[in-house]
This record gives sequence, structure tokens and C-alpha cells, in this order.
Amino acid sequence: MTYLALLGVVAFAGFISLSYEILWFRAFSFASGGSPTIFGQLLFFYLVGLAVGAFASRIFCRDRDATGDRRNLIPLAAFVYVANLLGFLVLPALAWFATTLRAPAAMPLVAIAAGSWGAVLPLVSHFGIAPNVLAGSRLSYLYLANILGAAAGTLLTGFVLLDRWTIGSAALFIVLLGLALAALLLARSASGRRLTTLGIAVIVLTGVGYAAETRPLFDRFYERLLTQHGYLPHGPASEVVENRDGVILVTPTHEVFGGGAYDGAISTSLESDKNMIVRAYGIAALHPAPQEVLMIGLSTGAWAQVIANLPGVEKLTVIEINRGYLQLIPRYPEVASVLQNPKVDIVIDDGRRWLAHHPQRTFDVIVSNTTFHWRANTTNLLSAEFLAAVRAHLKPGGIFHFNTTGSADAYKTAFTVFPHGLRFINFATVSDSPIVMDAGRWKRALDEHRIDGKPTLDSMLPDDRRRRDEVLALARTLDAPPVAYGLESRAHALSRIDERAGVITDDNMLPEWRGANEVSFPPHLDH
Repeated sequence: MTYLALLGVVAFAGFISLSYEILWFRAFSFASGGSPTIFGQLLFFYLVGLAVGAFASRIFCRDRDATGDRRNLIPLAAFVYVANLLGFLVLPALAWFATTLRAPAAMPLVAIAAGSWGAVLPLVSHFGIAPNVLAGSRLSYLYLANILGAAAGTLLTGFVLLDRWTIGSAALFIVLLGLALAALLLARSASGRRLTTLGIAVIVLTGVGYAAETRPLFDRFYERLLTQHGYLPHGPASEVVENRDGVILVTPTHEVFGGGAYDGAISTSLESDKNMIVRAYGIAALHPAPQEVLMIGLSTGAWAQVIANLPGVEKLTVIEINRGYLQLIPRYPEVASVLQNPKVDIVIDDGRRWLAHHPQRTFDVIVSNTTFHWRANTTNLLSAEFLAAVRAHLKPGGIFHFNTTGSADAYKTAFTVFPHGLRFINFATVSDSPIVMDAGRWKRALDEHRIDGKPTLDSMLPDDRRRRDEVLALARTLDAPPVAYGLESRAHALSRIDERAGVITDDNMLPEWRGANEVSFPPHLDH
């Protein structure tokens, strides 16, 4: 093989190996619910595997006069074959571990699969670079080709393949590319016709076997990744949307999981209120005239449907980072009409970036039903810097109503940045002006609220009136001893916040470093 061909081999190997890493990261991240530590763990095992594989390859590099010796292509082909054999199997193995042990138990498999890729560059260098004055420059070009291939794998697999195909289809495509590379290397080796024919036959049969077994191996793949959390013990998901933004899974009972973490339910009902959507209806009691509302995060569309139909709301702007939700919403009648509502403007963008790019836009209410505080990148929606950006987009008397998911750090940050506020169940509602909880205004809004022309609570029906009174009773909890499912003044909440709590900043990333349960709020309350 020429040196130019070897550049192509290492570039192709880099493309395939990094493509596997992208697939592995998506699967492990989903299994962990978006843990901020998962990338570091995966990278550790990946790099350890590469190092061990590179070290082990020295066994095949002892002949000092091996340049151009095609016999050295045999172990190279073998390593590429094994790397693909194992790289593909990491994914179904992870799903199996998730249902039997725990997903992190599959991490060593990443190191084993990466080990074979670690041997590729040393073996190519040993075969293709003579020990002369050009060795340094030729090695540098091999490294460059490998890096370019790796970068291409990250971009094309992450932004193109996973935007169009399922993870199983992408894995099959990658493994077939890798097996083709192994077959090419074996065909160019000096292994003898019989051994070459036998080896290529094994590679082809492996590819056929993987193509035949991909569907059963990836059957209910994401459902199995969720079973370790007890979310889906039975039955397949009713919907799975995969794109470059992530993975959205809808259960048969209409709970939604984005990136492996609970992301709400497709329900606007106050009767069952399985997603505590009373917090959305509560906006009518918190602000006297919420005409213009900004909502960061669309998810199932349930909150947008409720808020857009609140009396007095004239414009609802929604910023959503994952366009996959726009595919789901039309399939569920309860929320489908929100996409055709002339008052609703949905923008696919990052919420924080959108605020920075629209400094002139101000709102009466900004709502953020933020995901769990311990997930990767959630600091971007909880930090003091973000709250300051939100503050700059509030009209006089405007409020910011956001989900703390029980983080004492998030409460302390909110009540430090804003001088006025209250706790609304697990939301922090804050403002530069005093917030008046008006039960009478809330009652009128609940009586007038309609979705698709149907009353949310029909005051003519006894059960609906009873439920309305239960909802309105929340307003009275503001002046009562605090309970978890209730309201609490800013001053009282601050007095009870754990002394370990701190103000979240972009630099300290407190909730992500702390984890899920280190400093929670409210502590020791009756439900």
C-alpha cells in the first residue's frame, strides 16, 4: 500500500472510532438521565483503551525492517475487525446491563473496544514509515489524517447520521464501514489466497449477521435503558424521536423522557394533574395582566397550551432547543392545536442565546419549567448570570416563574438576584416588584379558561367546582405554616434554606457538581 493509501486508512479509522464514541455517548448519557459526569467517565475508559491497545501493538512491531512488509497488514486487519466487532456490541450490551445490573457496568466494554482502535495507528506507522530522516514528518501527517478523520466522524455522525437514522441504523452503517476497511486491509496483505479468502468470508458473514440481528438487538433499546430507573417495566414506548438534538421517548401513559430524564406529561388536566400543571395555571394569580409571555422550553406543549389560553394573554413566545417536540405534539389532540394558535410563536433555539440576541424584547412573565438541576448544562438555566439576563427582559412588575426541581442552590440564587418572590410548590417566582397572590383573580381565570373551546373546569359541574376550590386553596397556604405542596414567602424560605446552599454561577456550576440530593429544598415538610 502506498503512503497516500495509509493516510486514507488512518483517516477512515479515526472516522469510525470517533463515530462509535458518539454513539456510545448518546446511549450512556440517556441511560444516566443526562449526568454531567458521564462524558468524563466515557472519555476515561476510551482513552485508557486506546493507550492499552497502542501499548499492546508493540508485540507486532519488533521487526525493525518491516516497512512495506505486507505481512504486517494481517494483524492490522485483525485489530480493525475486532474493534468493529466489539464497538457495535457495546450498545446492545449496555441495554442488557441496564436491565440486569446498572448501566455504568458496561463502561469497561468501551475500553476493550477502544483498545483495538488504539493499535491501528502504531501498526500503520510501523508498516508505512521507514526509519529515516522523513520519519518525523510522515508520522505527523498520519496523525493529522487520523485527527481529520476523527473530526469528520464526530461531525457527520453526530450532526447528520443521528439526525436522520436511529442509533441502531447508524451503528450498523458504522460497523459495515469498519468491516469493509478490515476486508480491504486483509485483501492487500501477504496472507495467502486461502487465508485471505477465508478471512474475507468471515468478515462478510459478520456483516450479514449484524445486518440481520440489528433490529432484535436494538428492539426497545431506549426503553431498556430506562428500566434501571423503574420508569418502563413493561411495554414499548408509544413514540421515540431521535435527532441530532437528542432522544425523546413517550411512554404508553404519555409521560415524556427527554435525554433519559423525565420531561413532563402530555396533559393539561387539572383533574388528575399528574404533571403539576397547576403551576402553569397559577400564573393568572401571580401577575395581574400577563399579556406577553416568554416560555423557555416547549417539551410536550402542555404548558404552552395552558398559558396561551390564559385570559388576557395576547402573545406567547416559546424557545425550544429540540425540534423533535414539534414532531410529537401534532400526534396528541390535547396539545396539537397549540401549533396553530396565532398567539403562539415557537422558535427553535437555545433559550439563553435567544435572550442575548433579542435585548429589546421584554415580557410580563417569563416561564422556565427547567429540567432537573443536577443534569449536564442545567447551570445555564439556573445561574445568577442567567437570572440577570432574564431580569433585563422583564417589564416593570414582570415575574420570572421557574422550576428549581428542589435545589436549595436554585432557590438561594433566585432570592438573591431578585428582591421579591415566593416559593410556588417547587418553583421560584421572583420579581423586582412585590408579588401579590390574588385568589379572586385566579378563580375568575379558572372559570374562563378554555382549551379548544372546552372549559378546563366547568363551574356548573360539582366535581369541577370541588377541584377548582382545591386549587384555589393553594393561595391560602402562603400565610400558613409551609408545606411542600404549597406556597411560601421569600423571607420564610430564605430562613430555612440549608446553610450549605450557595449562589449558582456559570463558573461554579454548583448543582452539577453537587449531584441530585446533596442540598435539597424544602426540607422536612409534610406533603
